[in-house]
Amino acid sequence: MDLALAQLEIEPGEIEANLARAAEAVAAAATEGADLVVLPEQFVVGFFAFDDYPTHAAGLDDPLFDRLAAMAADNDVGLVAGTTVEDLAASAAAGYDVPATEGYANTAVFFDRDGNQRGVYRKHHLFGYESAESELLVPGQQLPTVDFEGLTVGMTTCYDLRFPELYRRLVDKGVELIVVPSAWPYPRVEHWKTLGRARAIENLCYVATTNGSGTFPDAETTLCGRSTVYDPWGTTVGSVGDEPTRLTVSVDPQQVRDVRGSFPALDDRRD
Repeated sequence: MDLALAQLEIEPGEIEANLARAAEAVAAAATEGADLVVLPEQFVVGFFAFDDYPTHAAGLDDPLFDRLAAMAADNDVGLVAGTTVEDLAASAAAGYDVPATEGYANTAVFFDRDGNQRGVYRKHHLFGYESAESELLVPGQQLPTVDFEGLTVGMTTCYDLRFPELYRRLVDKGVELIVVPSAWPYPRVEHWKTLGRARAIENLCYVATTNGSGTFPDAETTLCGRSTVYDPWGTTVGSVGDEPTRLTVSVDPQQVRDVRGSFPALDDRRD
């Protein structure tokens, strides 16, 4: 299966421009043969544009998600639509299972080739350090996996990388590829590279970390890019710099099974 990471330029608060870049990247990746495309965290509004979160929050039945579904269906690809700000009250009113009936969540949605919502992941670990994320958002509770093209795929988001127990739970669900939409800033580049690789090594699975690109002047923050795919040995399959670009690599579920069979470290786990 060919996996494409779309490292998008994200302009804070520029909704239509950000969506247009996402649509262009998905279409280009599909033309190049991608089966699954992953977008970055908060690619619609921009992670650090916290004042814009309430204005642009959307329930899972909102036209925004119809547009994202169309990106998948029109291009015949699976799509992990990075993350967006979800209006939990609106999703609850539409019948979705939500962690709270009010407030907002940092939510990733997996669309299949027909544009159907196959999995919804809400970021479990909200950034502390007096960050507005932990003040504005509700943490997720569910940990779905999606079977896609013969591969069991799990989703986590950015700061989740620092909490390895979440990834062990995904391993118990049979995950073979974990995608990690992110908005990881400078200067913590070494953390970004080390944590993604560590999660792949310890869980003997593919880990695909998809970051954004761009600067948030109000937050005095720049995203570090460097979207990367690690294989089950922790070897870098592909990586990019900090400019907007795409990374496409092949991932093979049989490699996960072979590695876990030849080096069955997971069998030695003790609670």
